[in-house]
Amino acid sequence: MVSKRIVLHFPHNLVDQPIVYKLVKGYNLKFNILRASVTPEEEGLLVLELIGEEKDYEQGVQYLKEVGVKVQLLSQDIIRNEEKCTHCGVCVPICPTGALVVDPLTRKVLFYNEKCIACELCIKACPVRAMEVHF
Repeated sequence: MVSKRIVLHFPHNLVDQPIVYKLVKGYNLKFNILRASVTPEEEGLLVLELIGEEKDYEQGVQYLKEVGVKVQLLSQDIIRNEEKCTHCGVCVPICPTGALVVDPLTRKVLFYNEKCIACELCIKACPVRAMEVHF
């Protein structure tokens, strides 16, 4: 079983096609939408976590490429510089996935990077620049 985060770039002519549906039905893949942006008549961007057997994943990615979807691995991660973090909590309410939460006992900010979708909202909000992009 594999779980990989990928970025899909859809050309305008594929924006209204059931591409993800075909990944589920034809390749037995589960998905989790991490970020989506569709501009009708222009393009679509979809960040997905795909989960399934390695063989099914590879065949599903091949299908995407054959129909004209550009596929890339999500190559960046957000990391927290523990030395810089003051646990002020500014990042917590803007995190859309709950990757940043306040521990009710210690009042320190916890960072669950497995929930992070690399949206970079925390980077912009952090007053001490403790949140960083790691490529």
